[in-house]
Amino acid sequence: MSIEIELRRARVRYGPLEALHGVDLPVPAGGAPTVLLGRNGSGRTTVLRALAGTVPLAGGQVLWRGTDVTRLRAHDRARRGLCFVPDGHAVHPSLTVAENLELALAVPLAAPGDDITPALTAYPALRALLPRRAGTLSGGEQRMLAVSRAFLSRARVVLLDEPTQGMSPPMAARTYELLAALAPTTTVVLAEQRLPPALLSRTTRLPVFVHELRRGAVVFSGEASEPRYAQSRPSPTE
Repeated sequence: MSIEIELRRARVRYGPLEALHGVDLPVPAGGAPTVLLGRNGSGRTTVLRALAGTVPLAGGQVLWRGTDVTRLRAHDRARRGLCFVPDGHAVHPSLTVAENLELALAVPLAAPGDDITPALTAYPALRALLPRRAGTLSGGEQRMLAVSRAFLSRARVVLLDEPTQGMSPPMAARTYELLAALAPTTTVVLAEQRLPPALLSRTTRLPVFVHELRRGAVVFSGEASEPRYAQSRPSPTE
């Protein structure tokens, strides 16, 4: 198994509180999405932030394809092909939907002639919202807009924190299907409170890799097909 990006003995502090306690967390390259599982306060969001470079490490390393990028700032990681979609403040509220999508195209990996079509294909409902300011959208609509960046960025690594929060069940299922379709060529990492059954149903040919966190430490790493997660897999009749 080749590793795309990883934390090694990573420690993150927020003031006097340590949020990650020497975490080792490898993310396999490509394949099915990797899922970070844990309750609020478990450290799953902090892991994404550490990988993205939006929080500094108090100790340890971030390695990307074997290269130490610990001191590389978030915007430099973005230039190298990392897209981070946080759980909040993920859109520019004063800009229109169209302007948000166009801004997502302004990345070094964009190719000449790229446009916002992939985002509108992924979420056709965005087309009617193009002239509206992002701050006036519903929570689910804002999540669609935020996640659509993953389909425009041509990123090598996509990190998403609770990507379907606020979405309707059908739209959430479609989102997991779209993200699973990205995964064979793009490394996709999701932070979730529970293992999404819809994600498993769309990636039956590829093993979904799970890291479960609790109180700032990894308590399980392995495939979602292992017995402790078997109940999350939908039955063949669903």
